Amino acid sequence: MVFRPNSNGCTRGSSCTADINGQCPGELKAPGGCNNPCTVYKTDQYCCNSGNCGPTDLSRFFKTRCPDAYSYPKDDPTSTVTCPGGTNYDVIFCP
Repeated sequence: MVFRPNSNGCTRGSSCTADINGQCPGELKAPGGCNNPCTVYKTDQYCCNSGNCGPTDLSRFFKTRCPDAYSYPKDDPTSTVTCPGGTNYDVIFCP
C-alpha cells in the first residue's frame, strides 16, 4: 500500500509493499490477517503503557518489512508523517 499526499506542498508519504499477512509470525496470525503484538500479549513490553519501552523482535519484524511504518509506541520520529490540514492523498493498494 502507498499513502501519498498530492496537494498543499506536502511531499512525504509512506508505503509498505511487503506481504505482512503472508509473512506474519505464527503467534500473531489471525483469521485473514496479522494481529498487533499488544493485542496478543497485553504486556507493557508490547503495549508500552509505562512510557519505558523499546523495540522488540516483533516490532523489528514489521519495521524491517515496512521501514516507513510506526512499529511501536516509542518508535523513531522519522516514521511520523504530518501534512497540513486539507491535504489530499492518493491511496494505492497493491502498487
